Amino acid sequence: MCTAATYKTKDFYFGRTLDYDFSYGDEVVVTPQNFPFHFRSAVALEKHYAIIGMAHVEADYPLYYDGVNEKGLGMAGLNFVGNARYRKEEQGRDNIAQFELIPWVLGKCATVKEARQLLGRINVTDTPFSRNLPVAQLHWIVADATEAVTVESVKEGIRIYDNPVGILTNNPPFDQQMFRLNDYMNLSVKEPENTFSGGLSLHPYSRGMGALGLPGDLSSQSRFIRAAFVKMNSVSGDSETESVSQFFHILGAVHQQRGCCEVAEGKYEITLYTSCCNASKGIYYYTTYENHQIAAVDMHGEELKGSRLSRFPLIRRQQIQWQNGVRALHAEGRKG
Repeated sequence: MCTAATYKTKDFYFGRTLDYDFSYGDEVVVTPQNFPFHFRSAVALEKHYAIIGMAHVEADYPLYYDGVNEKGLGMAGLNFVGNARYRKEEQGRDNIAQFELIPWVLGKCATVKEARQLLGRINVTDTPFSRNLPVAQLHWIVADATEAVTVESVKEGIRIYDNPVGILTNNPPFDQQMFRLNDYMNLSVKEPENTFSGGLSLHPYSRGMGALGLPGDLSSQSRFIRAAFVKMNSVSGDSETESVSQFFHILGAVHQQRGCCEVAEGKYEITLYTSCCNASKGIYYYTTYENHQIAAVDMHGEELKGSRLSRFPLIRRQQIQWQNGVRALHAEGRKG
């Protein structure tokens, strides 16, 4: 399960949590403009926009979970189990396998407007990457600095929804996620007023009671509502550090802790990583479950006109900034 979000201050930010019970070996990957993307049923992209994002690299092919291209367009795929439907190849359509969709869109499109046009011709096929990597059931958020859309391939066909909150989780389908926000229109960042009864002297006894009723469980619908409330009411300065910090706080509202979501005996879903990409500048920030210190990769620090992937394994070990001189004692273990 996962949550994706957008955020706009002076720059545009795009990122997500990836929640699962194990990792495939995630890396921050920069794909330069001349890396050849070979597609199963479409003409290869020999030249395209450069992309930075989180991916599992298999046979020198970046299987992106999320990414941003050099033009500032972002895209992420989130689990959509039970609702995603892919098809066999169809004549007259752009037949793109599920795992090819992010590079297909980010490689070709500079804006959501361009992505809408491209996706209007698409047929997402059920072609697996390999026998060991079966087809993932996903839906996608595509966003730039001005708008966001949700893309779903369902039994009725391709659905493209305006996404005014810039948030996406998993199930149910996006139109149902948005409708459920109506149930929470009474939530507020301000202190509540007594509308229960004029004949009773009722008053707030704690700060934050305007948001009483905001769901706190880990289900995808509840995470959607919680992330939307936090993001839509979020306030920060527009500097890079303030914006990045606030973005991580927004997604921190939906983090999953080990032990709270059991998926099998002794196995738990956790937030494997949280990302925040400054899409305007091409800087990919991330934290992992074990390491809360923010790490960053700047795509413009790589050769974007090249043809080879730049790969950055995640820093997973906890990084602690010591503020006094006892680090050695703690590292070696104090005796006596």
